[in-house]
Amino acid sequence: MNRRRFEEQLVACITEYKESTYRLAYSYVHNQEDALDIVQEAIQKAFVSLDTLHKPASMKSWYFRIVVTTALDFIRKQKRVQPVDEETLLSFGLETEDHYHNLDLEQALEELPFKYKSVIMLRYFEDLKIEEVADILGENVNTIKTRIYQALRLLRVKLKDDSMEEVHQHA
Repeated sequence: MNRRRFEEQLVACITEYKESTYRLAYSYVHNQEDALDIVQEAIQKAFVSLDTLHKPASMKSWYFRIVVTTALDFIRKQKRVQPVDEETLLSFGLETEDHYHNLDLEQALEELPFKYKSVIMLRYFEDLKIEEVADILGENVNTIKTRIYQALRLLRVKLKDDSMEEVHQHA
């Protein structure tokens, strides 16, 4: 397939998943401008490395992988993760269709290590199949299944602990 056709498919992919990739980038950096920078840089990287894509059918996961890698590179460069205050989180939520209704869940997600947070964000917030998550993160399907299980277990424990604290505080 010629490069021009690949470029057209990439533009279609970027356009179709622009909200998803922005949310994904935002989930890593919690800053609107940084998330936009990450998506913009990922788009540039995708065009530059388009020749490395051998199967057009896997363009979506290939592109999402670039977004994840770019976000992780950004965090490594910053050497810090910016905490999100409630006002910022709410203002972000109001601008998207899929805002988080549960701030306890958002807080619990933030406390997860990246390897767990990534699988939860991709699987449940972006509604990707386990095989797609594995492809994006460069892991095998069983590793992703294990990480999802472990992440959900950690979230349950964290949310349960928080709700128990609230019960004790209000008692």
